[in-house]
Amino acid sequence: MTTNWYEGPLAAFDTETTGVDVEQDRIVSAALVVQDAAGARPRVTRWLVNPGVPVPEGATAVHGLTDDHLQRNGRWPSPVMEELGRALAEQNAAGRPLVVMNAPFDLTILDRELRRHRASSLGRYLEHTALCVLDPRVLDKHLDRYRKGRRTLTDLCAHYQVELAGAHDAAADATAALEVVRAVGRRFASRLERLSPAELHTLQAVWHAAQARGLQAWFTRQGTPELVDPAWPLRPELRKAA
Repeated sequence: MTTNWYEGPLAAFDTETTGVDVEQDRIVSAALVVQDAAGARPRVTRWLVNPGVPVPEGATAVHGLTDDHLQRNGRWPSPVMEELGRALAEQNAAGRPLVVMNAPFDLTILDRELRRHRASSLGRYLEHTALCVLDPRVLDKHLDRYRKGRRTLTDLCAHYQVELAGAHDAAADATAALEVVRAVGRRFASRLERLSPAELHTLQAVWHAAQARGLQAWFTRQGTPELVDPAWPLRPELRKAA
């Protein structure tokens, strides 16, 4: 009997940062969680980074990581970004789908950090293996599109009855996102079990673009100038003005 992808091997990636601007903010911690099958003991790798810039009080209030703690215990960004790029490439090469909640944020900020500290890009690390991402936010929003309410990781955990112990810790968030994807897979098995993770990756790019257009239209109706980027799972590099 073939195991459905949502019961099989998955990896999950998450970051904590100095803020929410993928172009300017920095990674202060990251985690990779690998689980060989549903219910198996996960293997967790954590990274702590001294970002080289001040951590705003608002960011510290979210994840609890202070300037002092990061300066004492964090590593320099350059080797950490190298390790993160390699770690994600290894998961791809092993054929494990990568769970990333709100993928355009975490993958794009990693890409920008690689450009900043390694004169490289995430695409360069992944050039030999096709990226396969499962984003619980995109999946849930497409499969249960008329449900009211927010869809943060905390909200999704509550809805799918997934434990979230220590929100805004990278390892805890990654583990919870992985379990949410498994729960989404089970709840919508009739719609998902015939699709491979690679097919779902392609579909999510389409679904996210449609979701972004809908949100953009709502912002426009509200008179809000905010722009919604339709790119998924990685935003293209901003072209610098000449």
